[in-house]
Amino acid sequence: MSTMATFRFGQHIIKSSAVFLKTELSFALVNRKPVVPGHVLVCPLRVVERFRDLRPDEVADLFMTTQRIADVIEKHFQASSLTIAIQDGPEAGQTVKHVHVHVLPRKAGDFDKNDSIYDEVRFKSRTSSSSCTTCCHIH
Repeated sequence: MSTMATFRFGQHIIKSSAVFLKTELSFALVNRKPVVPGHVLVCPLRVVERFRDLRPDEVADLFMTTQRIADVIEKHFQASSLTIAIQDGPEAGQTVKHVHVHVLPRKAGDFDKNDSIYDEVRFKSRTSSSSCTTCCHIH
């Protein structure tokens, strides 16, 4: 990818150096406010606010890309499970008006209550955090 290229993520401009995978219709980056190490976002290239507004080819590419990344993330972070989630609309916790899939590697005991991860995703999306420096290599 060219270092001059950028990607739109809702109202944000993402440098190509932050994107570790680009397909025909999607791209992926490490979340700048990770809930757990390896927290990745997969987004359609076209800026679309709600999941229902994606075209069928975009849905297929988004989920095939998510599956591909999920496999690598789970192995790389030696996780035993994954949380894969979409916050679709403001009442669901969506803060960036661009469909995106959260992929989070999970391990036994990483949260006291399993569903606490959803509270943490909502909290992290509203607060600042340090950048994750983990780089994923997808082939």
